[in-house]
Amino acid sequence: MSDTARPLLPATVPLLRGDADTLQIGGVDTGDGLLVSPHPRGLAALLRSLDGRRVQRAVLADAAREGLDADAVTAVLDGLRATSLLVDVDAADLLATDAGPAAAARHAAESPPTDGWHARRTAVVVVDGGTRVGTPLAAVLAASGVGRVSVRDSGLVAAGDAVVGGATAADEGRPRSAAAADAVRRASPLTDLRPVTDGATPDLVVLARPWAASDPTVAGWSRAGVPHLVATVRGATGVVGPLVVPGVTSCLRCADLHRRDADPRWPQLAAQLTAAEPPPSGATVTCLLTAVTAAVQVLAYLDGSAAPIALDATLELSPPDLLPRVRRWTPHPECGCAQREGRATGDNGP
Repeated sequence: MSDTARPLLPATVPLLRGDADTLQIGGVDTGDGLLVSPHPRGLAALLRSLDGRRVQRAVLADAAREGLDADAVTAVLDGLRATSLLVDVDAADLLATDAGPAAAARHAAESPPTDGWHARRTAVVVVDGGTRVGTPLAAVLAASGVGRVSVRDSGLVAAGDAVVGGATAADEGRPRSAAAADAVRRASPLTDLRPVTDGATPDLVVLARPWAASDPTVAGWSRAGVPHLVATVRGATGVVGPLVVPGVTSCLRCADLHRRDADPRWPQLAAQLTAAEPPPSGATVTCLLTAVTAAVQVLAYLDGSAAPIALDATLELSPPDLLPRVRRWTPHPECGCAQREGRATGDNGP
């Protein structure tokens, strides 16, 4: 590892002494940990001071001044990296902590993969819909380190739009985009809120309106190769997915065609569902759980740490237990996106 890396050990990683000579770092519950035995005096204090503000060369110099062996400390740091307990941050990532003690504490609690901070900080996410799901979702993404979050909505805040973490009762009558920007700013004051202008390409678009497949702009995102994720509440049920990666996964039209196959009346029903904007719906807990579930999918995609569950699938969160039901959407043979070599079609639920 380069001596210019900036190691950070999140404060949430426990440092536990098994006995006078043993230090266990992490390794509780189901996570991997590192056992150091015998551990030199001062190692725990040094590890706890790793806040990402010093390059490794400076950390080792400080360790030497405290009487610690630099090679031994390097071995511990490398071992912690191997277990993903230690992350290396970019100096620019630390700008998020300049907004005050609360922002600094929240930033320290975030622990994306090693390259996660850079990926999130440089990411551009558009949330299409300042809804009871879209606005809290935007705030969660900003608080999780996404550098630029833009909420698009030309409507006005209605009384039913107010939700924890989103628009407030005082926002009624204001533009939804302005109320959403304020919610994001409350969560993360330094997040870039600028709209994405024509010609610019976001990293991902979240479609937070009830029936995103009917939105004509979705076809534009697909043609431009922009990944997009549905995150909404329909009636009482939260829906997250599918996450569409153009050229890789099935698309929203595929899901519509599968619905039509299961029920020939679907096009007629869908036309009625999308004829007008439905009123805000979903219990508070359903909206917030939907927003958080969608945020997990967005961050997994941006971090590149794991394949999001919502690829070719939707997660449905229905009361009363709100446990996710996974519904698969394979490419439909009548859809243009199904013509890709190596993609199979199959049956789907109604």
